[in-house]
Amino acid sequence: MSLTKEIVIAKANAASKNTLMETLQIEVIDYGVDFLVAKMPVNSRVHQPDGVLHGGATAALAESVGSFASHIFIDTEKFFVRGIEITANHIKSIKEGFVYAKATFIHKGRTTQLLDIRVTDEADNLIAVCKLSTISLPKNN
Repeated sequence: MSLTKEIVIAKANAASKNTLMETLQIEVIDYGVDFLVAKMPVNSRVHQPDGVLHGGATAALAESVGSFASHIFIDTEKFFVRGIEITANHIKSIKEGFVYAKATFIHKGRTTQLLDIRVTDEADNLIAVCKLSTISLPKNN
């Protein structure tokens, strides 16, 4: 059975209940053959002390969208996904509005995946560039 874009987005957002993604108000908003997009509001909840977006919140957004992307493309009956490494290069500060993270695959292997995650603001300015490595591990049923 092929899942529609709406079903994938709804399932991803439902999986966020009672998690860090819900706390940070991360919402999956778009999905395609090789990408996933999520957004996060920028407000005092995700600010560092001087009033701009905290790099840790940016990294949490990037890891969330990248892990969701890897999760969508595996057989979740047999495997689960874990992030194994993330890097984030912070390019521009933002104080308010929304940031958008688009995860695209650089490598989509059976065991490991490598994703490029671009974080932008509402005007499509580049806020951060992240790389995420994930691993698909067999479930022990």
